[in-house]
Parts: sequence; structure tokens; C-alpha cells
Amino acid sequence: MVASIAVAKLLLQLYAGRRYGFFVDELYFAACSDHLAWGYVDMPPFIAVVVKVARILFGDSLSSIRFFAAVAGAGSIVLTGWLARELGGGRFAQGFAALSVLVASACLSMCHYISMNSFEPVLWTGLALVAVRIVRTGNQKLWLWAGLIAGIGLNNKYSMAFFCAGIVTGLLLTPARRVFLKPWIWIAGAIAFVLVLPNLIWNVQHHFPFLELMANIRRVGRNPVFTPLAFLGVQALLTLPVNVPVWLGGLCWYLFGGEGKRYRVLGYAYLVVLAILFLPNGKPYYLLPVYPMLLAAGAVAFERLSARPALRWTRAAAAVTLVVFGASGMPFSLPVLSPEAYLRYSAFMNFTPPSMVLADAGPMPPFFADQFGWEEMTQTVARAWRAVPAEERNRTAILAADYGEAGAIDLLGRKYGLPRAISGHQNYYLWGPGGYTGESVLTMGFSRERLERYFGSIEETGVVYHPYSMAHEHFSVYHCRDPKQPLAAMWPMLKEWD
Repeated sequence: MVASIAVAKLLLQLYAGRRYGFFVDELYFAACSDHLAWGYVDMPPFIAVVVKVARILFGDSLSSIRFFAAVAGAGSIVLTGWLARELGGGRFAQGFAALSVLVASACLSMCHYISMNSFEPVLWTGLALVAVRIVRTGNQKLWLWAGLIAGIGLNNKYSMAFFCAGIVTGLLLTPARRVFLKPWIWIAGAIAFVLVLPNLIWNVQHHFPFLELMANIRRVGRNPVFTPLAFLGVQALLTLPVNVPVWLGGLCWYLFGGEGKRYRVLGYAYLVVLAILFLPNGKPYYLLPVYPMLLAAGAVAFERLSARPALRWTRAAAAVTLVVFGASGMPFSLPVLSPEAYLRYSAFMNFTPPSMVLADAGPMPPFFADQFGWEEMTQTVARAWRAVPAEERNRTAILAADYGEAGAIDLLGRKYGLPRAISGHQNYYLWGPGGYTGESVLTMGFSRERLERYFGSIEETGVVYHPYSMAHEHFSVYHCRDPKQPLAAMWPMLKEWD
């Protein structure tokens, strides 16, 4: 059953992955894959390598770049079912755990496009699985696998450190603390450290840009502030409300269940990660990779509770409930409908996304809006590029305000003969102005008022607009000349790490 659900997950993600267009972050990751390094301003190196491999193997199409995200989603289903089995669950518990992950709203969204978030659930669940096997079998050598997973996870996203901290805390708070008296967990820590060392060295060499980025985000208040109740409410929305009894039951099973208390380390790990993310007002979706291990435990607990013949009917009822609510909520997590059909369905269901994601949104919610307009934007810039006199064109830079605009030019603009874009946003800033002098610049996403600080001549040459894209992606393309200082001199003023 688990295998069938995993295949369904894979096919569903592959189908949805062909619709709409590139997500804004994917365009940036593609650009990073053309500049492989041991680190980037806003992330470790893993995702750039994955995208590079996908592009080499399958090409630059939408489906190609998203393929490994879909595979990771199917992998998280398999590992969740496996974890339920390791926790003592039978066939029903394994299948129900897999089904609960399949329908979880954010698990669908996270594996729709390629990103670090696509791989977090499979990595975190893999680490939880190893921890459970160590507790169950006593085989301390399995910590070597934990070290490998943790090292890969840290190279994928730094938040893996939170889960590792949760696991360590859970070990210290339970009789399992005796593992620290043996060498294997220390060797595992050394493996993880060696794997993340190149990225650490890169950060040292670049003066820890990620910390500067996080400080900027806190200073401008980009992360919304939640009360404890609101934070947990968002967790319910992201995991699908009907899944709440399952993962909440799983947490209780770990912490208080007679059979589950053996694995309390995972219950404590959840509480630690929850506290770490909530106290500094972390983004609610950062907690999502931890839920498959709770859903697995919740499925085992439910299997135990429904074991009596008089209660067996509740199993089918619960599974049908998950499927019905999951199917009805799916259009809000995956682009399974056309934009027009989505808007009609959203109105029919009276659905409004949480206010924290509505800023700058048009008719579509940001998750969908950020997949529209890139091809049209690139075509508009291409027309402006061709309008530049031929003798001036080779000296004309394409300057973008953010990495999505720059990434679109780099990935989609080649068929129009466009040069690579430059930008001060995130890692594009470190790649520099590309040797351009600033004597001729086509700009994207900049207001005329800001450009007047840098150029004496500003001419509008096109307008970018798509009815479903983000509002800030509606802008004029300007051809700027007569720089007030060389582009290299103004480059630090264009830095945007936010």
C-alpha cells in the first residue's frame, strides 16, 4: 500500500509540475547551478548541485528541473511508512501514515517545485528513522548513517541543525543518553562536521553573509509575529486540519504512550524544534519537515485504538475523510486547475489565504502568482534589447532588481540572444557587475525615482505586466545612460540581502 501511495504522489507531483511556470526561486537556483560554489548568500550548496545534475540529465524544461523534487516527495512517503513499521505499526498504520503525508497541504506544495524545502522532509524523516532503529535494535553503528544524513541535510538547509539539536536534547532527557558513552555518535558528529566544513570555510571567507541576511530580515520585520495559538493554527492549516488529530496523537504517543515512550526522543525533538522556531518568530513552514515522524506515530496509535472489531469501521472512515478533505484542499496547494478555474473554485469555497502571505499579491495567492509572467517579462526585455542600437548593444547591461528577474533572463533569455543579467540581490551581488561600465543599462524592477540617483538619462522602453503575477513584477523597463559614476562604484549601493 505504501508503494502505491508513493507512486501516486510521484505521478501527482509530476503532473502538477508541468503546469503554470517556473517558481521565482527556481530561476535563482538555476542561476546558482551555473555558478557552483561551496555556499551562497542565502543557502548551502546542495540545491545548486541538484539543479545542475537535473539540467545535465534532463535539460532545462519545467518538468526536468522539478523532477528530483517529485522524487523526494515520493521518498518521504516511503520513509514515513517505513518509520511506522519500525514503530511497531502493521499494514494499516503504514498505509495510513503514508496517506496522511500524501494529503498534507504543505507537503504537496513543498514538492511542487525544486527547492531546499523539497528535500527536508525526506532528510528529517530519514534521520528520525535511524534514531528509532538505534533505540529498537541497539545497533550503535547506525549512528554513522545519521551523521551522513545530518551532513547532507546541513548542506541542504541550515535548519537541519535545529532537528539535530532536538534529537540530541531528546537523547539527553531519556535513558538513551548512554549512547554518548560510546564512540559511534561522536563519529557521526565528526562525519556531519566534515561534510559541512567546506560550506563553513566558504562562510568564513565571505564573512558569514547568511547571518547578515538574517539580521536584515529581522530588522525590516519580514517575518510575521505570531502568538503561540496563531502559530499552532498555521501548523494546522499547513498540515491539513483533519491531520491534526493524527500528528497530535503521534506526539502524545511518543511522550506518554506506554509503547511509544520508548521513542520519547522524537517527541522531545519536536518540542525543541517548535520552541527554537517560535521564540525568534521563525516562519511557520520551517517546522513542516518534522511532521511525517509525528504522523507515523499517530497512525500507529490509531491502529492500536481501532484494533477492536467494534471500532474497525473507524479506519475506513478516517481514510475516506483524509482523501475527501485532501482532494478538496489540493487545488490550494498544487496547480491542478487552470488559473481561471482556480479563481472560481476559490470563490466557491470562500477560501482566503492567511494574511501573512497576501502582501503584494494579485488575484492569485503568492505561491501561484510567483509562477506567472517570467516568459512575458523576458520577451519584453528582449524587445527592449533589440531596440538598442547595434553598436551599443554589446556594452549594454541588463540590471535586475531581484534574483527572480535576473534568473529569468539567464534561463529563459538565451533563446532570445540575451546576455546574462546582473543584480545586487542575494548571490548575484557577489557575482558582480560583469565588467559593464554602466554607460548603457536596461533595468528591470527599479522605479524611475531610484534610477535618477544613478543615471542622467532614463528612457522607458517597455512595460512588464501579467494579470496573475505578483504586483511588484509589474514594472517599466528603462534604458539608462549617462551614469553619474561607474557601475563598479555604484555596485555597493545596489546590494540587496533581504
